[in-house]
Amino acid sequence: MSERDSYYVTTPIYYVNDVPHLGHAYTTVACDVLARFMRLDGRRVRFLTGTDEHGQKVEKSAAAADTEPLAFCDQVSQAFRDLTVALNASNDDFIRTTEARHIESVQALWKRIADNGHIELGSYSGWYAVRDEAFYAEDELVENEAGEKIAPSGAPVEWTEEPSYFFKLSDFEQPLLELYESHPDMILPDSRRNEVLSFVRGGLRDLSISRTSFRWGIPVPGDDEHVMYVWLDALTNYITALGFPDTDAELYKTFWPAHTHMVGKDILRFHAVYWPAFLLAAGLEPPKRIFAHGWWTVDGQKMSKSLGNALNPLDLIERYGLDPLRFFMLREIPFGRDGDFSHDAMVTRMNVDLANDLGNLAQRVLSMVHKSCDAHVPEPGEFTSDDNALLAQAHALVGVMRDNMERENPTGALTAFFDLVGAANRYVDTMAPWTLKKTDVPRMKTVLYTLAEVVRHLAVLIQPFMPDSASTMLDQMCLADDARSFASLGSGGALKPGTELPKPQGVFPRFEG
Repeated sequence: MSERDSYYVTTPIYYVNDVPHLGHAYTTVACDVLARFMRLDGRRVRFLTGTDEHGQKVEKSAAAADTEPLAFCDQVSQAFRDLTVALNASNDDFIRTTEARHIESVQALWKRIADNGHIELGSYSGWYAVRDEAFYAEDELVENEAGEKIAPSGAPVEWTEEPSYFFKLSDFEQPLLELYESHPDMILPDSRRNEVLSFVRGGLRDLSISRTSFRWGIPVPGDDEHVMYVWLDALTNYITALGFPDTDAELYKTFWPAHTHMVGKDILRFHAVYWPAFLLAAGLEPPKRIFAHGWWTVDGQKMSKSLGNALNPLDLIERYGLDPLRFFMLREIPFGRDGDFSHDAMVTRMNVDLANDLGNLAQRVLSMVHKSCDAHVPEPGEFTSDDNALLAQAHALVGVMRDNMERENPTGALTAFFDLVGAANRYVDTMAPWTLKKTDVPRMKTVLYTLAEVVRHLAVLIQPFMPDSASTMLDQMCLADDARSFASLGSGGALKPGTELPKPQGVFPRFEG
């Protein structure tokens, strides 16, 4: 199997101290769109998501809820599993870090790192943020108005002193820099790459990777007094799900190293610095790509419990519909940047992009075919330069979208998609097939065939973003399942003249709520 044949994409595993919100939905949908696109493009895909269930923060949250940690995790993990279903995510696996397969995997990774001489026992004293499950150096902290020390994330920190095993992260400063240099696209967007380079060049300190002050974690092999640092535990999920520690497992051989770890920008350091270092220390390959996307704000304010403005994706699905929400999240802001959610912006995208532009194009083209061509795909005559130019743009679209998706740029792919929608709508207005029906029926048939072909391309290519809506469009064109992959695009999979089409129905109604 060639490198391009396989594609492994992961969400971060979501921490179970909170309920799912729009940010979780954003990451999951982005990964789902990538996975669906690559499958339709003929690649063998593995898509993983799941929940991160260990650590001091979970232990405290369970105690606050007056329940045992595992029972607490069972409940919250199910909420995240339910969200994947509600989002129509096509994940192949859902992993929980409390599973036996994962405990075996993490302990095996620890042993490999230790056997290679990269772990030593010592004692830790320093600042720790329970909310982030992260250690911070003194020079990273600021003081708030009350004189309390605060992490860069805004989380409060507490002074911690306890015995600890340390990972010799400092030994990997140069290997990491060499890795980034030899793989310039390993960390994207470029602004995040620069952030990681600056951090590593600033010097790496050895990392505390065990705790003794709480018990809710995976025991360190050979020393049950210690549980593993939650990030070493959590990050290992990406290889657990492929069968590690069996590196001869079919999934591991096929899909590792991962093509894309999708993460929020707040956890970039763990994925782009600690995770590759752990893997290098264990003699394993690092991932090919870590992409850190931005955050959503709501009407200009950061989502938070205290402000009461955290958006529940299930509420948004009920209000607007699933496909419009999936579309909006990846269309509204350049992927990788921060962006603002507003209901006005959501409605505008639904009514302008979907109802007016894409929906109206498909509806009027298929309606004209139904009324003017006796509900059959028309037989085209000779194509003009205008016809060929539009068809060429349609045929080229899959390549343009592929180039964008290979670099985790679904927003760019949608921009190219709507360039074709706009071109097709202008072509309709210029060619005026309703006038040609009266003056030149053969020419009308060629124009409508050209437009129907463009709609076919659009319906096939929008599938990863809006699978249900795209399926409805494709059904209205009587396209069989084997005519819905990207391999069917171009002249080889063209609509067959004479094919009878059903009466078209609108797919993207205007939102009037």
